Amino acid sequence: MAPMNSFADLHRGPLPLLLPNAWDVASALAFADAGYPAVGTTSLGISAGLGIPDGAHGTREATLTLARSLGRLPVFVTMDCEDGHSTDPADVAAYVAELASLGIAGVNLEDSRDGHLVEPAAMTAKVAAVKDAAPGVFVNARVDTYWFHEEESVDETLARATAYAEAGADGIFVPGLADPETIRAVTGGLTAPVNLLPIAGMTLAGLAELGVRRVSTGSLPYRAAVTAALASAMAVSVGTPWPDAISYPAVQQLLESHAR
Repeated sequence: MAPMNSFADLHRGPLPLLLPNAWDVASALAFADAGYPAVGTTSLGISAGLGIPDGAHGTREATLTLARSLGRLPVFVTMDCEDGHSTDPADVAAYVAELASLGIAGVNLEDSRDGHLVEPAAMTAKVAAVKDAAPGVFVNARVDTYWFHEEESVDETLARATAYAEAGADGIFVPGLADPETIRAVTGGLTAPVNLLPIAGMTLAGLAELGVRRVSTGSLPYRAAVTAALASAMAVSVGTPWPDAISYPAVQQLLESHAR
């Protein structure tokens, strides 16, 4: 079970919550063991494990299966649910309620499908249905204006984010937002905590000054792991020093402890 303070409380610290995103049980266990108070998931990593592209509507059951294991972690867990795996608000609400019953503290829901924005009313209906079915779940509503470069403006982003917050969203996620003045304009126009992806060269302290309350690593750890895997194979091939790696016994210990 997670600590007594709420997942929402983690968004109120002196620095933004740094949320590492896992793609399987072992990566989530490693993040939790390293001391992170909360762990998220990355839809890219889960999709890749299934051999399908991200956003291809194939991770509904895999996300649920992963949640059955991650809900037992001694930290807060929030699941990337893409667009809720459905266009039906009632279906999305039932899905999130099932995740909540497994001990999941939060979900990400995005206002896009197949690489394009959906109408704000569609997302608003999903958020409202989820909060009605699972009021204790932290809903992080993702606004994809800057991610897909559609209706890419502060005004449109704030309009969508405000509608989602009024429907019950607990946080707002704006991936792709990177310009400091634009970030300040978005965070300054919202009362809900704003979540961003990492921005090269910017520290958590610097993002805090811009009003950011959460930074999700997104697919970066998964992509870094794939890169490290390639580097390790190359090192063995050419006889150069191996990259740093967690030991086999250490991984086994994490998994055995989790299994118990």
